[in-house]
Amino acid sequence: MKQYVSHNFVESNSASIIARREYLPVEPDGSVIVSFGERELLFATHCPEGWDEVTHTDESSISLAKIMHFLDTYKRVAITSEDSLLSFLKFASQMVWVEAAGGVVENESGEVVMIRRNERWDLPKGHREEGEDFRLCAAREAEEETGAHILEVDNLLATTLHGYNLYGKWELKLTVWYAMRGSAQLLTPQQEEGIICAEWIARDQIKDKIKTSFPTIRKVFDAFLTRKA
Repeated sequence: MKQYVSHNFVESNSASIIARREYLPVEPDGSVIVSFGERELLFATHCPEGWDEVTHTDESSISLAKIMHFLDTYKRVAITSEDSLLSFLKFASQMVWVEAAGGVVENESGEVVMIRRNERWDLPKGHREEGEDFRLCAAREAEEETGAHILEVDNLLATTLHGYNLYGKWELKLTVWYAMRGSAQLLTPQQEEGIICAEWIARDQIKDKIKTSFPTIRKVFDAFLTRKA
């Protein structure tokens, strides 16, 4: 069945996204990447080698149904236009906007907390509550999902965007990721959230663990490892 997106819905989502413009993961060249699991959607002024291109000419050219059809066929799709941020906004406003926070918790020995969920190594994160600061959200979710005691929320590492279909509705989640410090202690995974284990992982094991993680998680660890190099 074809899904119709109301004008009021689009306007409301556009306002929510614009309100978070400072957190959007816009690259220096103006491009924006949205992950859909292992597949990636790029908004840019030109199409990089190895990507399949869709040119943004009008509203129908980047309709949610059309782009999702492309992503079903191709792993990396680039939507090109003169204004990549505007194209992103036009596309993103068709989805339910969601905000979350999480991060990398490091103890005094340099080990970091990683969780195992859906057969992949992941990081603790979760939805931001109404009126909640992103930093407080990151600390709360890390403690709830892993049992770690957060001592301090440090600097911003990265922000990511990923889309997913939940009960027939497409959602677009902005996640704000922080470096955090925690005390070494026994971890307790939040199993009701599908987390089967939470472990302290040595720094030299991180790259091996994230080989099968989603691109968003690899991006966060790239920022963390670069920061700690």
